[in-house]
Amino acid sequence: MASVRPFRALRPAPEFAERVASVPYDVVSTAEARELADGNDHSFLHVVRPEIDLPEGTDEHADEVYAKGAEALRQLAASEAFVREDVPRLYVYRLVMNGRAQTGIVGLVSAADYDADVILKHENTRPDKEDDRTRHLLTQRAHAEPVMLTYRGDDAIDAAVAEAMEAEPLYDFRAKDYVEHTVWTIPDPAPIVEAFGDVDALYVADGHHRSAAAARAAHELAGVDEAGHFLAVLFPMEEMEILPYNRVIYDLPVGKGKFLDQLRRRFEVEEALFPEPDAYGTVAFYLGMDHGWHTLLLPETERDGIADTLDVARLGEFVLEPMLGISDPRTDANVGFVGGIRGTEELERLVNSGDVDVAFSMFPTAIEELLDVSDAGELMPPKSTWFEPKLRSGLLVHTFWDE
Repeated sequence: MASVRPFRALRPAPEFAERVASVPYDVVSTAEARELADGNDHSFLHVVRPEIDLPEGTDEHADEVYAKGAEALRQLAASEAFVREDVPRLYVYRLVMNGRAQTGIVGLVSAADYDADVILKHENTRPDKEDDRTRHLLTQRAHAEPVMLTYRGDDAIDAAVAEAMEAEPLYDFRAKDYVEHTVWTIPDPAPIVEAFGDVDALYVADGHHRSAAAARAAHELAGVDEAGHFLAVLFPMEEMEILPYNRVIYDLPVGKGKFLDQLRRRFEVEEALFPEPDAYGTVAFYLGMDHGWHTLLLPETERDGIADTLDVARLGEFVLEPMLGISDPRTDANVGFVGGIRGTEELERLVNSGDVDVAFSMFPTAIEELLDVSDAGELMPPKSTWFEPKLRSGLLVHTFWDE
């Protein structure tokens, strides 16, 4: 059964919350982070993207980068902008994007649950990214950014969340991307802690590398109780939305016209009126202004796994591997990934600029598919899901340093 527990959050004072809150580390480049944080000493990007405060060109994995992030966190913690909760608490965190709300619980989950597969994964991690996140955790002695988890909805949890939202919020602001972020303190965490004890499994939605790093840090700091639990926001699956995670190919082995002919011989291909596929099993692709958008119908797989039935897996099985020689998208430099939040306009821009030869617009993976794959102990192909809206970093921080 799942374990969720309250914690003594390090958090911004309400009047500083909007200035502190930042996008997650992995959705912006160093250059983008530097621009976003420019003129804002309180931005949490100084903690999660600390290379922005070092000379341009600094290797983001250099020792001084990790040290700079720890220094930035300690400075914020000691400033007027941050306060420390006097008792352990849980929180409600609601995000509203384009009129659609999703509401979760902020608390600590157990690294032991992660190791025991009570917290289930659906993707492999890259060793280099896992190493990077682990170094940040061990250097900062903090879980600075929460993992996004999901679970099958529970009436008792829903009732406790609804009750907490009747009070005045702790934070309530609209970010520059127009996503609304509202946080409430839960007066009594006990009913929610008890209710999660009846939840069979939690599922990593967004944050596989942070989860894996937290489990590693827990082992390295065995005996430090706070390090054995990591920060998460837990959303009921019924409120989650997954956007497509699109694919681009940098270099085709043949000309674009010949590649289109090859696809027509292998698949049912039609010219497309719209760049987004409208049904499971259909992929749209773009070869440039001379060829425009087309759709192709993916064949059914004969492989046995649940993950093998996903559109992203079948694109790999029938197109990427046999036609382009891409057998492992995790390591092949000829394939790139573009989150659905950037839209198909970004796919067109990349192809029209000559940066890539072909772009594939995917139908989004369903949240039910994520849970089914995880329950079966299988793994999805890399970059199968893109969750929106993204959590803001810096609103609630879990530390395990000596006070």
